[in-house]
Amino acid sequence: MNEKDLKKILNGVRKGSMSDIQALEALKTLPFEDLGFANIDHHRSIRKGFPEVIYGKGKTTEQIIKIMENMSSKKCPVLATRIDKNKAPKIKKTFPKAKYHPASGALTLTTGKIENKGCGTILIVSAGTSDIPVAEEAIVTAEIMGNHVEHVYDVGVAGIHRLMNQKDKIRQANVIVVVAGMEGALPSVVGGLVSRPVIAVPTSTGYGASFGGIAALLGMLNSCSAGVSVVNIDNGFGAGYMASLINRKL
Repeated sequence: MNEKDLKKILNGVRKGSMSDIQALEALKTLPFEDLGFANIDHHRSIRKGFPEVIYGKGKTTEQIIKIMENMSSKKCPVLATRIDKNKAPKIKKTFPKAKYHPASGALTLTTGKIENKGCGTILIVSAGTSDIPVAEEAIVTAEIMGNHVEHVYDVGVAGIHRLMNQKDKIRQANVIVVVAGMEGALPSVVGGLVSRPVIAVPTSTGYGASFGGIAALLGMLNSCSAGVSVVNIDNGFGAGYMASLINRKL
């Protein structure tokens, strides 16, 4: 249930087209519903503007399916992240209209066209090809949340001319997500070129002294460019979600 659905119920009761019993029936699963192994937060759409997201890693295929059945019955758009490629076929067998995004491991299920809620373009930038899976997670997240999303890949600081070749697209974006591993320098460079929010995503890409993304994380946290914020290592979902909140129409 989202804010629009709630207003429809309240207006129905006010106008007399819906009884208090019918309204109670519609609202009985708020704020959450207990499935035994998971408490589905049906109130989150009203609070946050988007339903609860399923984190697939660590959940069984059966648990993911039961959560999706519950959410889809409420006509909610469903986003599941970190879905193992071996689990995806069984999930898609239950939900033929679901779309699996192999590059990111995300899975989406929507009913009808996604409403455009963004006031501009979200641009996803990756430093290297190895960073694309995390960038793709950000893309899938921002798109299902109702944004126009574009991307620029493999424009890291080792060949800075590649980035400068995309400067017009970068400067036209309303929010920019920059995904980088190794030393994590790219967000600082992008942040110095634009007057828009830059969300930096450190990835675990790199050799030994990158410490699984910690070097990139620390480099981004110490960015000299104002306007750069940082999410956790490999957290493309978190970056896409934050970019969507920034880009949302009031």
